[in-house]
Amino acid sequence: MDTSSYDPSAFPAFAVTVDLVVLTVRPPALEVLLLKRPEAPAKGTWALPGGFVKPDQDLVEAAEFKLADKTGVVVDRAHLEQLQTFGSPKRDPRMRIVSVAYLAMVADPMAPELGNATWTPVDDVDRKALAFDHAEILATGIERARSKLEYTTLGTSFCSPEFTIAELRSVYEAAWGTTLDAANFHRKVLATDGFVEPTGRTESSGPGRPARTYTAGDADALHPAIVRPA
Repeated sequence: MDTSSYDPSAFPAFAVTVDLVVLTVRPPALEVLLLKRPEAPAKGTWALPGGFVKPDQDLVEAAEFKLADKTGVVVDRAHLEQLQTFGSPKRDPRMRIVSVAYLAMVADPMAPELGNATWTPVDDVDRKALAFDHAEILATGIERARSKLEYTTLGTSFCSPEFTIAELRSVYEAAWGTTLDAANFHRKVLATDGFVEPTGRTESSGPGRPARTYTAGDADALHPAIVRPA
C-alpha cells in the first residue's frame, strides 16, 4: 500500500489515556482506590489512577505501568482486564482524549504508596465530585466487578486460604451491597462443581456448632452462575 501521499496533519490530533478502576473487597465494603489530582485540570479533585499512553506502549503495557506507578500494585497480584473505551469529545478540557479503561481487582491490597491516594468504600464516594467522566467509568467498573462474581470463582480470592462459607458470603454481600440468605447461598456454593473444596476441618468463631472450612476449587467459571438478588 502506497502511503507516500498520506498527511497525518490533515486529521485532528488526539491523545489516548488509560484509566484504572482499582477495586478490592474488604467486608463489609467494596472499595476503590482514588488519587487526588496534584495538577490541573481538576487539580485537588479525586480521580481514578491513569495517564497518557506513550508512543512506544501498547494499551495493556500502559495499563500495567500506570497500575504499578500510580498505585504500587504489581499486576501479577491483581486481576486486570479491559473494561470499555470512553471518547466523549468534551470529556477532557485539554484536547480530544480517548480513554481506554481497565478494571483491576486486587485481592490483597496494601496501603497506597502515594500520599495522595486512598482506598474508599464505593458507597462513600462523592461521584459528582470526581474528575472528568470518572464517575461514569467507576460505575461501569463496579458493575463489571459485581457481574464477574456471578459467573466466575473470583470471590474466593478475597478470602483467606482456608475459609468458611459464611466468610465467602460476606465477600459477596460486600461486593453486591446486599444481604444474602445464608442457607440458600450455602446450598448454591456447594452445588457448583469446582467452586470450593472441603478441608475436612472446622472452625469455631463463637457459640454454636463449629463451621466447616473450605479452600478454593480448581474451576474458573461457575456453572450454574450465582445470580444477584433482583
